[in-house]
This record gives sequence, structure tokens and C-alpha cells, in this order.
Amino acid sequence: MGKKTLGEKLFDGFNYVFLTLFAFSAVYPFINILSISFSTPAAANAYGLKFIPKEFTLEAYRAVFDNKVIWTGYYNTIIRTGVGTALNVLFTVLCAYPLSKRYLPNRNLYTSLIVFTMFFSGGLIPTYLLIKSLGLLDNRLVLILPGLIAAFSMIIVRNYFMSLPEEIEESAKIDGANDVRILFSIVLPVSLPIIATIALWYAVAHWNAWFDALLYISDPNKTVLQTVLYKIIIQGSPQFQQFETFDPSVQSVTPDIIKAATVMVATVPILCVYPFIQKYFVKGVMIGSLKG
Repeated sequence: MGKKTLGEKLFDGFNYVFLTLFAFSAVYPFINILSISFSTPAAANAYGLKFIPKEFTLEAYRAVFDNKVIWTGYYNTIIRTGVGTALNVLFTVLCAYPLSKRYLPNRNLYTSLIVFTMFFSGGLIPTYLLIKSLGLLDNRLVLILPGLIAAFSMIIVRNYFMSLPEEIEESAKIDGANDVRILFSIVLPVSLPIIATIALWYAVAHWNAWFDALLYISDPNKTVLQTVLYKIIIQGSPQFQQFETFDPSVQSVTPDIIKAATVMVATVPILCVYPFIQKYFVKGVMIGSLKG
């Protein structure tokens, strides 16, 4: 590799500065919320950038975890994320595998119909009426079934399957394996990168989802954590109204500190998943997006 010219060094320097500022702008709000969640009311209300809590306290987290609504939301979100992601991955694979076979009759027609749904939908009101007519209102299944197969993820998985050597499956068929055995015993073990990738997509989508629960779920015992977070931050949940009578001389937490702690409680678990799947993430997306 030759020595870099002055122009190349300036270009690299500009990129480093730009990316550093961009990364800081993305990370700082998270650090600020984290610092506020561990601060006392006086320190949280002080002006200036907050990177490290000046007066450390766990009162906000104690108040959050003492609230039953938070635990109910946590339970429902974990159930939704676990069951929903498993079903999403299973049905996406079952849909993508036959569509990856060139000998499937009308394969392009089926694929075009699925791609069509990526750009056009029935709209909010028709979707609500459909959910109501199916009897899914206030049912936990409504958080999983309508989005059981994401068209984009299915296309990525289909393309990944198409990139696999056909000789592997042909040799398995000669040995007497049927399509189900080939899919689960041969194709899926060598498709771990794309399976991990779409599993992460589905898990993050389920963990962050709140609008569908707000529309279709009215039972407080079935609501999810993100909806609880929405009600606390945007609407002012009645469960936290006692903090609205804030008096720094008698209160150890404020509504803003409660909101910051709630945001951290809702965000940290899904962030912990990334380091375990990141190594598959780039590889799975790159391979799955090459073949059309």
C-alpha cells in the first residue's frame, strides 16, 4: 500500500471527525438519560451536560420496580418477544424455502404478491375492523398474528436459500430425505447467519412495538412494557401521579427521573442481545441481499 497523499489524509481526517460527531450525537442522549436516572432531583434539575451522576441514588429505580404495572408490562413483553420471534422465524422460513425453488409453479407470481404488500396495505381502519371481526381484540395473539411474516425478511431469507448449492439437497434426496428433512437437517444448520439476523429484527420489533397494543389491547394485565412507557412519558400514567406533586425538600425523585429510569429499564434488555448476534448480522444481510 502506497503512502497516502495530503488529500487522502484530509479526507480520512474529515471522515473521522464527522463519524465521531455523528456517533456522539447518537450516544449522548442515552448517556444523558442514564445519568439523570441515577441522579437526585437537585442534580437532575441542574443545567449543563450530564455524563456522570453527581449525586448518585437508586431511588428512581426503586420506585419503578416497586410499581406493579412495570412488572406486568415486562412479563407481557417478554412473552410477546419470545413466542412472537420463534413463530416469526418458523413461518418466515416455511414461506421462504418453497419460494426459493425454481421448480415451484407460479413462483414469481407468489413472490410478486408478497412484495406488493410491502408497498400497499389496507389502512388503519380496515385493519382494525378485520381484527375486530376475527375476535382478536384484547387477545394477546393480536400482537403476533398480524405480523407473523414480514415480507422484507422473507425475501432476504429466500435469497439466502437460493445462494446455497443445489448439489447438497440433491445428494440428500438421493439418500432418501424428503423436503422437510432437508430443510430442518441440512438447510437450516448452514443458514445460521440469516436466521440469527431475522430473529434479531423480529425480536427488536416486538420489544419496541407499542402502537398495536395501544389500539387492540384494553386490559391492563395484557399491555406491554412499551405501552406502559408511552403512557408514563406522553400521557402521564395515573400510577405515577403521586410524583407530580413534586417538592424537592420532601421527594427523593421527580417525574422526569422516573421517566428516565423507566426508559433505561425498557431499553437495556434488548441492547444486551446485540453483542451475541452482531457477528452474524452483517454476514447474513450481505449474503441474503445478493440474489434476486
